[in-house]
Amino acid sequence: MKRSAVGWWFAGVLAGFTGLAVNYALTEWFNQPGAVIAVADFVRDHSPAGIVNWARENSGKKITVPAILLILVLVFALIGRLARDRWWVAVAGYGAVGVLGGAAVLTTNGATVARLVPVAVGYVAMVGALSLLGERLGRLQALDDQQVFGELWRGRRRDFLVVVGAVFGVAGISGIAGRVLGGDVRKQKEEQKSLRLPVTAPVVPSGVRVDVDGVQPWMTPADEFYLIDTAFSRPVVLAEDWSLRIHGMVDREIVIDYNDLIARDGVEAWITLNCVSNEVGGDLIGNAWWSGTLLAPLLREAGIQDGADAVLQTSDDGWTCGTPLTEIMDGRQAMLAVAMNGEPLPRDHGYPVRTIIPGLYGYVSGTKWVVDMEVTTFDQIDAYWTQRGWGELGPVKIASKVEVPSSGDEVSAGEVVVAGTAWIQHTGISAVDIQVDGGPWTSTDLGRAASTDTWVQWKATVELEAGDHTVTVRATDAQGNVQTSVRADVLPDGATGWHSVDFTAT
Repeated sequence: MKRSAVGWWFAGVLAGFTGLAVNYALTEWFNQPGAVIAVADFVRDHSPAGIVNWARENSGKKITVPAILLILVLVFALIGRLARDRWWVAVAGYGAVGVLGGAAVLTTNGATVARLVPVAVGYVAMVGALSLLGERLGRLQALDDQQVFGELWRGRRRDFLVVVGAVFGVAGISGIAGRVLGGDVRKQKEEQKSLRLPVTAPVVPSGVRVDVDGVQPWMTPADEFYLIDTAFSRPVVLAEDWSLRIHGMVDREIVIDYNDLIARDGVEAWITLNCVSNEVGGDLIGNAWWSGTLLAPLLREAGIQDGADAVLQTSDDGWTCGTPLTEIMDGRQAMLAVAMNGEPLPRDHGYPVRTIIPGLYGYVSGTKWVVDMEVTTFDQIDAYWTQRGWGELGPVKIASKVEVPSSGDEVSAGEVVVAGTAWIQHTGISAVDIQVDGGPWTSTDLGRAASTDTWVQWKATVELEAGDHTVTVRATDAQGNVQTSVRADVLPDGATGWHSVDFTAT
């Protein structure tokens, strides 16, 4: 009988992914990073800065894990094919995959040798599954052509298919078990429901909205708030287990837990956050009602030593950012936030505690799942994104955009309403002007500013004849600075330039 390679390719892939499924089940059980996620994190952290920055702007996280899985399909198929004639290839090939996965796991935050146990068990599952499949497949393919479709052939084929079904079952049960064993996620949700935080529900201030259909809501719902982080698998941190360590250039180290934090005097504020990756006219921006505890009193309690100019913040997953100390201590509402829009922080937005510092881009301030703060100096630290070419201080730049009409819209000629938003947190917007078809700049009507830390909405009515038109917007901040027209990329410290939309009046 012809010894087809297809069966061995299939066996190699099935055995490989059975091992991955077993690894997934065990890591979910122990609330550890799985091997595939760990490899994805390793690739992210050790890629050249240009690739990392490209991935940040082009949904790199969405393609990294699928790309790794596709590569594994090819590797596992090759292992299966070669194992047909050289069994040691399976032992060595799956072993190499296990070594790479184990090395990546050991680079994750808080890693210990114990985290290699799921990797080792997954490796054993791979080799064991291929051994069972290969032995049956080899016996089936050892028959000569005269025996094909005979009683012996049917018996050996049945035996092979039974083993295939059993291996599929192990893989499927492991995958389901991984989902079920992710108990900390469920426990976290139950904990969130049981929390009774000393926070208030958001009430949108009167006059802040211009009430134009198509302008984004002044208050951004939590499930619509933009998400930017480097985590392939977002941490699951329970409030009952959380603590924050403040150390470094301080007179006394402080460690506070969740109950200590929420027992302190609270603060609540409307604060707009926007990502340094937000391009001109982009949507990586949102405004929410944040509740928490001011950070400055905690640092004063620790006793900041002379010469310190930075705070190195560290997330539970190991991500770091360097924050200018001055911006924390200058009276702005820099806080350790525990609630968003009157509810405990969602997991994706940093539950149980994250940092909010108005006026700074998130890559130098907005640490989700924050667990450590080291008071230090900038010349002593090398934070995650600054290692990759981004600026050190990250102050928010003045920006504005046209949201109504959208580019490509068709509107009725005559009176046309133009509207949008503008922002520069912790400075505030004093005016927004628009320009139609390259003509003179004209002022717009502003919604009321709830504070200098939030965006403002604006609108204007213009008279337009039928035809194609362009509207451009620029803002002026509360200090009289006019938004620059010079176009700059988001790298290294935020985009600049005026936003324009093209549309047609009919």
